[in-house]
Amino acid sequence: MTSSHPTRNVVVVIGAGGMGLAVAQRLAPGKHVLLADFQEATLNNALSTLREEGISCEGHSVNIAHYPSVEAFAHAAHSAGRIDAIIHTAGLSPGSASAKEIYAVDLIGTANIIEAFLSVASEGTSLVCIASMAGHLITLSPSLERHLATAPLTQLLDHEGLNMESLDGNVAYTVSKRANILRVQGAAKAWGSRKARLNSISPGVIATPQLLSQLDGPLGVGPKTMVGVSALQRMGTPDEIANIAVFLAGAESSYVTGTDILMDGGTVSARKWSKSD
Repeated sequence: MTSSHPTRNVVVVIGAGGMGLAVAQRLAPGKHVLLADFQEATLNNALSTLREEGISCEGHSVNIAHYPSVEAFAHAAHSAGRIDAIIHTAGLSPGSASAKEIYAVDLIGTANIIEAFLSVASEGTSLVCIASMAGHLITLSPSLERHLATAPLTQLLDHEGLNMESLDGNVAYTVSKRANILRVQGAAKAWGSRKARLNSISPGVIATPQLLSQLDGPLGVGPKTMVGVSALQRMGTPDEIANIAVFLAGAESSYVTGTDILMDGGTVSARKWSKSD
């Protein structure tokens, strides 16, 4: 399959919320942006913002939990030009979705993106997946970690260490985000065979519009607690996520692949090493 615009440089951003929009704005100069989201209103709002800034862009409705949808989008991106970067920010959080939905979107969805975009990656292409500091706060068995890193897509949820009957959204989220980190590691060699790279970012509490709207309600208790124990005592911003994503997408990180950058304001470190009262 060849591109219809071989001389056009393309940036793919999956997830049009606060993080995705910030990344798209930073990576857009001189590029054509393909923006994807499952929520039509979110997608259209982000596209309007980008177009008001004079950015060349197009939108696609994509269900990342459904492999054919991701595969079709990957082919559309390849047809649009040479893919420089794919930034995957889409996902669900505990409290906003069921455990089953979180596994489908956060775990399977990320694995779908890694696999589908491998076939259209070329020399210099960089994929960045947004994981979470939650993936650094759980210990899984070596058997389950290997499975999550390397199992075929069709078997990814088939392991005795995964309780797919559980209704606990927090467990589903934490396991899924650990799986994101492991899946990136497990795919590094395959991506390297195409002279392409992939990495993940594990953010802490980030002040997205969605989170800010929840802070004063029941869903704000957990984030406030995490900020309270963090080293820097504040939330991060979407722009700070974009800073790391831009670094991983560019030539400055050309020897960085198969790894995760934890940017959580020191939350994981503080939880691990702070003296108990």
